[in-house]
Amino acid sequence: MTQRLHLVFGGELIDPSKNAFKDVDAIDIVGMFPDYETAYNAWKAAAQRTVDNAHMRYYIAHIHRLRDEEAAASATEELGN
Repeated sequence: MTQRLHLVFGGELIDPSKNAFKDVDAIDIVGMFPDYETAYNAWKAAAQRTVDNAHMRYYIAHIHRLRDEEAAASATEELGN
């Protein structure tokens, strides 16, 4: 089975209509999850805990989409080695 990692995180936004955090140092890292279903359940629980604060938002980042290990590295990536 292929592992598809997902990161759940959130925090207070400067403006609820935008995606900029008020304090990046205060971002709540809920955790890393091996599949979307468990990430979704963690996201939902975190979002429900903070439902009374309109400025709080939680997100699911699809970590598995950030890098395809089979693809050739870009020139920028090669500089980092």
